[in-house]
Amino acid sequence: MENPHLLENERIDQLFSTDVKIIQNRDVFSYSIDSVLLSRFPKYPQKNGLIVDLCSGNGAVALFASSQTKSSILAIELQERLADMAKRSVKLNQLDQQVTVVQDDLKNLLQHVPRSQVDLIVCNPPYFKASDTSKKNLSEHYLLARHEITTNLDEICQVSQQGLKSNGRLALVHRPDRFLEIIDTLKTYKLAPKRVQFVYPKNHKEANMLLIEAIKDGSMDGFKILPPLIIHKDNGDYTDEIFEIYYGKRN
Repeated sequence: MENPHLLENERIDQLFSTDVKIIQNRDVFSYSIDSVLLSRFPKYPQKNGLIVDLCSGNGAVALFASSQTKSSILAIELQERLADMAKRSVKLNQLDQQVTVVQDDLKNLLQHVPRSQVDLIVCNPPYFKASDTSKKNLSEHYLLARHEITTNLDEICQVSQQGLKSNGRLALVHRPDRFLEIIDTLKTYKLAPKRVQFVYPKNHKEANMLLIEAIKDGSMDGFKILPPLIIHKDNGDYTDEIFEIYYGKRN
């Protein structure tokens, strides 16, 4: 494993259930549990497949996905600073032969992959619609990562339809309050919703996250709502399921 070049305030974190290490900077961008859960949600092609990670940030989803599959992974991130962190993390983990990071607008996806040839697209998109009030007290990096300023749900679904092969899959993590909009937008681009899982901060709390998977040109039949995923016990500890995702099975 190569010794990475770290910039000011950068650190190296590890998801301890894997060997993957990732360069982070709290002032610029750090992955959250949504990236971890997204990386564990879809069914991956195991070899000779092509996976694309849109809105890749510092590459967390792409890097964590590399431990789930041997398929090639292309990570696309608009922000130069975040893409640079992702590229250095790829080198840190010696994943250059599997993971490629491209700094570009996701609308240019077809400049990097053939049309209708992608097996799986994963995306942790900006959750919030842009408004004057939403832009306060955020750095530029977090602002673009969290708010629909440079891309939006409609564009992500449109680009995914263009890139995915027939029966290819799109997996998203998003906000429950936009669930109906997500379903409608997927259907607009012939992406049939197939699986959804709602994520809850604690038992008896409202869901604050959802994971959803759709199939290009798929039938609208067979939609499944998976069992709820709860993050914390009442005492604040991780539930057993989340602990295993982060640290592996307890001894």
